[in-house]
Amino acid sequence: MTPTLRRLAASLLLTCLTLPAVAAPQHALTLYGEAPKYPANFKHFEYVNPDAPKGGTFRQSSFGGFDSLNPFINKGVPADNVGAIYDTLMRQSLDEPFTEYGLVAGKIEKAPDNSWVRFYLRPEARFHDGHPMRAEDVVFTFNALIKDGAPLYRQYYGDVAEVVAEDPLKVLFKFKHNNNRELPLILGQLPVLPKHWYQGRDFDRGNLEIPLGSGPYKVAEVKAGRSIRYERVKDYWAKDLPINRGFYNFDVMTFDSYRDNTVALEALKAGQFDYGLEVSAKNWATAYDVPAVRDGRLIKEELPNGNPVGMQGFIFNLRKPMFQDIRVRHAISLLLDFEWTNKQLFNGAYTRTGSYFENSEMAASGLPSPAELKILEPLRGKVPDEVFNGAFHNPVTDGSGMIRDQQRQAYKLLQEAGWKVVDDKMVDKDGKPMTIEFLLAQTQFERVLLPFKRNLADLGINLEIRRVDVSQYITRLRSRDYDMIVGGFAQSNSPGNEQREYWNSAAADNPGSRNFIGLRDPGIDQLVEQLINADSRQSLIEHCRALDRVLQWGYYVIPNWHIKTWRVAYWNHIGHPAVSPKYDIGIDTWWIKPDVTPAVSEAAAPDEAN
Repeated sequence: MTPTLRRLAASLLLTCLTLPAVAAPQHALTLYGEAPKYPANFKHFEYVNPDAPKGGTFRQSSFGGFDSLNPFINKGVPADNVGAIYDTLMRQSLDEPFTEYGLVAGKIEKAPDNSWVRFYLRPEARFHDGHPMRAEDVVFTFNALIKDGAPLYRQYYGDVAEVVAEDPLKVLFKFKHNNNRELPLILGQLPVLPKHWYQGRDFDRGNLEIPLGSGPYKVAEVKAGRSIRYERVKDYWAKDLPINRGFYNFDVMTFDSYRDNTVALEALKAGQFDYGLEVSAKNWATAYDVPAVRDGRLIKEELPNGNPVGMQGFIFNLRKPMFQDIRVRHAISLLLDFEWTNKQLFNGAYTRTGSYFENSEMAASGLPSPAELKILEPLRGKVPDEVFNGAFHNPVTDGSGMIRDQQRQAYKLLQEAGWKVVDDKMVDKDGKPMTIEFLLAQTQFERVLLPFKRNLADLGINLEIRRVDVSQYITRLRSRDYDMIVGGFAQSNSPGNEQREYWNSAAADNPGSRNFIGLRDPGIDQLVEQLINADSRQSLIEHCRALDRVLQWGYYVIPNWHIKTWRVAYWNHIGHPAVSPKYDIGIDTWWIKPDVTPAVSEAAAPDEAN
């Protein structure tokens, strides 16, 4: 090699060494760049039966009715499972904490510095009318959700600076910041909506016009507010992809609406539908003593739930002046007698929830670690002192129903907050009695609230239980017209952007957000952003625990209870894989047994639900 060629080669080598790392398209994405469980050439997920039979009708119930087939806006009540008619760019596996595999996007390319993500669309992807799915549909969907979708989308996608259709099969999302590791996976969950179908239609209208989809099912029949029928798309474009093998086995899925869950349970036991998820411990213990269960035709089964159970609780609305004092919230929290409730009403089936990340390594327990203290130290003086030097515990009673110690403590806290008892009523400094309206849509919770109401009444506090129908409930929820509600904050194994929806100040006034509490706390905002920007699994765990402590000691909810299984009941003509996914029930992997006759045929089912 001549000296000139050697110098040229050295120059080229130096140039190559100084170029930034080039991303390579992948079949899957993980949160911290770890290898996915399933390789690029995998045949199917482990939790499916790849040879499951196709066919039959799967009948389920839904609660309260519906008046919309648009699940993306903040208007109306959408029909159950309407999301099944749409495909997303990627889909999450059900046995990994947070890994997504390509669906509409066959390959995904992420910037080494996490400043952008590019999706390569499969050329064969198409909508139900045969129209191809292209990058312009992805851009249209994103912009429509940001402009006219529910407020949660603006929060969810807030770090996206620009979306560009680079060519018909490539779409690029550029980010405002490069420290949101979850954002590429969040964008992978984006449904792809048909731009051509929405031309001439208002995206933000909630109605019962059957929309055009692309997924494994399509809407076949709608009876307004009563029932919806989905049919499997026989020529579904993605039916042979490895991520879909063993999925979507029912030819037909129906949902009948019930306005009373007790009536729905009786309908299940009578064979009017095929499957139910039981959330009542009392029902699970006592309501299934029927011949169909005893002879094995109606099967009761508890499936392991590997997810964090999150936080269900009685939620205080801090927009109401009486709840802005932490001492008032703490006092009222003391008056829920969980031990008595669990023994008398739940057959001892539940465990009290103590953490917003319960049933996971992200739950705070004991005293804060040095790593947690380092995260929390900038908030000293802005959050309760107990966050730094205390371990949060719910009050524990002896289960007798007598809670004198808790009532004395509660009374002392209320006095410190300026309340006093006059003529057997708890009143403020102006003599106004404390009356709390508890907004409720489900009748089952009334029996839980009545003992709580009695405990409050002993201190002169009036709890009014206001039960309304689902439509009114959702309207009042969106307008924040309540004092207290029972609600939940679900958590995944990789918490991220959704935490803004729960706790961020900007979400407090968004009618579609899940900031039911009305939190507007700069310290919590800071913790949420640090959690989202965590750069390792260990850092995520530490930030979750730090946030958990601040929420625990803020007494923003009265924690309820949980179990670590899903309780399901289904008729024996339904089958499911031998291996259940760790993080889901996996209903989409179940099937109809062709050699077992249903208890009640679809033709014999009632035309109208109760």
